[in-house]
Amino acid sequence: MSTQVTPQSYYGPSFAALLDSDPQIAELLVSELDRQRAGIQLIASENQTTPAVLAALGSTLSNKYAEGYPDRRYYGGCVEVDKVEKLAIERAKSLFGAEHANVQPHSGASANQAVYGAFAAPGDTILGMSLDHGGHLTHGFKVSFSGKWFNAVHYGVAKETEDIDYDQVRDLAKEHRPKLIIAGGSAIPRKIDFAAFRQIADEVGAIFWVDAAHFIGLVAGQAIPSPVPHADVVSFTTHKVLRGPRGGAIVCKAEHAAKIDRAVFPMMQGGPLMHGVAAKAVNFAECATTAYQDYARSVIANAQALAAGLGERGIRPITGGTDTHLSLHDLQGVAVTGADAEKRCDAAGIVLNKNAIPFDPEKPNIASGIRVGTPSVTTQGMGTEQMERIADLIHRAVTTTDGDPEHETARSLRAEVTELLGAYPAYPTP
Repeated sequence: MSTQVTPQSYYGPSFAALLDSDPQIAELLVSELDRQRAGIQLIASENQTTPAVLAALGSTLSNKYAEGYPDRRYYGGCVEVDKVEKLAIERAKSLFGAEHANVQPHSGASANQAVYGAFAAPGDTILGMSLDHGGHLTHGFKVSFSGKWFNAVHYGVAKETEDIDYDQVRDLAKEHRPKLIIAGGSAIPRKIDFAAFRQIADEVGAIFWVDAAHFIGLVAGQAIPSPVPHADVVSFTTHKVLRGPRGGAIVCKAEHAAKIDRAVFPMMQGGPLMHGVAAKAVNFAECATTAYQDYARSVIANAQALAAGLGERGIRPITGGTDTHLSLHDLQGVAVTGADAEKRCDAAGIVLNKNAIPFDPEKPNIASGIRVGTPSVTTQGMGTEQMERIADLIHRAVTTTDGDPEHETARSLRAEVTELLGAYPAYPTP
């Protein structure tokens, strides 16, 4: 096991038992820790959660079945887990200024499924952002349950601005009269005008739902405006910028509380993962600090610096930049596909993903763009100066290597990556 980190520091005191009983899995856990430490992690939907969150995830709360809600369980022995869930709910409500919170969804997709369950029936019309323009699979894409169960209509971005076309949103809403209007997605670099969406939803009598999975951490850190005052319901994941455990949650107006709770349980899922709920509670407390607010602002500053640095090198940022934690880049100016760029960066020790850009001439599995995000590198303590260096590393990887890890330039770039990470390691030794 090659890692310089003591595994017990991050996997808990039970790691010794795992090592004794299943050395193969123990080795893989450490290998993954090594992988996270060995590369520049720029996946916009990933982060490095804290040891405190990991401790809650690895706790004996995993043993407890707790179907139902605090003080209304279908199992005995829930006194302690009731306290845990109540803490998580109150912390979520306080953090986001929400009237109601449900912390049980196992994932972002589970949370989204519950929102549909609360407000729509199969065959109803929904209006969401096109996946090709930055939306999400669960917003009506055909291979998703949402596209199979509902009549999905999609809006996109304006060609001139590459940002959300609010006139198109209004026109489609008036034409199709959707039950739900969805804002949010997986590759939207700019802030969303929640007030404009609210007005459109009111004009057609629709429920206004914000899927804030990608940017909710910036809201928690008070770095961008909150959708909570405008939306009927907000779903989100607790990883990504929020830096919590993998999982989901929902906040909503009090008038919708009963519908949301019934849709989560018993409609869409059974017993909650109480170790995950505890980890969410830990995370919400971490996010209510000034240190986290500083972090959220730094995530945006770093994303803007990285987007500008890539743009100066011919890798154009869609919409001209970013207001959030991510930027989307057009590679056509350097004549490289997204698939090739992802492979070349990976060989150089830089982890990012290919991504379709609006009006992309390539197929999604090839794509003309890349998506980069700064949650992880900011967690590691990097700032705008390091983003300039990372932009240069990405540009050289994309334009001067071929995806072979043994390519001379790729080896040289990996050495530079290792040097940078030596000063800003992921999960530094305590």
